[in-house]
Amino acid sequence: MPEAVVFDLDYTLAVPTRDRETVLQEAVDAADAPALTREEYLAAHRRNLTRETREPIFADLLADQDTDTDPAELATAYRETIASVIEPLPGVEAMLADLKRDYRVGLLTNGPVRAQRDKLETLGWTESFDAALVTGELEAGKPDPRAFEAIADALGVDPTATVYVGDELEADIVGATEAGMDAIQVLLEDGPGPDSRAIAHVEQGSVASTVPDLITSLERL
Repeated sequence: MPEAVVFDLDYTLAVPTRDRETVLQEAVDAADAPALTREEYLAAHRRNLTRETREPIFADLLADQDTDTDPAELATAYRETIASVIEPLPGVEAMLADLKRDYRVGLLTNGPVRAQRDKLETLGWTESFDAALVTGELEAGKPDPRAFEAIADALGVDPTATVYVGDELEADIVGATEAGMDAIQVLLEDGPGPDSRAIAHVEQGSVASTVPDLITSLERL
């Protein structure tokens, strides 16, 4: 029987109103930086999961570029651009409040501390979870089991009594299941298909309406 439900943040509970390629380009333009691709950014992000800010990510990206762009300035531009376009998926705020009546509710999100905490403040979600951890605060990021064990510990539950909800196959579904959690996979239009390691699959737009029923159904097993 589940005692806790833990969510990923980006593309699971909240989304940008503009695609991330556009957001990155706007930040690059604002900082007068050289062109960067989304794929390059994601690779650098994965190399810097336990950081305070995105500055090391952009320092990594700019290291081989002939540029005077300040990585800190580019990190700030990107953070401010993201904050201006992020919004909750329909109904998730009510869903979180409802789930908290019966379960411990947590958040575990990959990324630098300031970037992810800033998103929570922008969304008004600083009090929406019983515990919210950003991997920049931890010794390891998802999919490392230590990240999942840390959120379970913060919630005061065993990983085996926890359901994790996320969209990324490796970071979320593989990471959660290898840590002993059940996982619900959020399916994106341009994302991977249903994975057999997840106990259930939900379309991104129906997270709020579907996840509570799935959690309740687990109590009957």
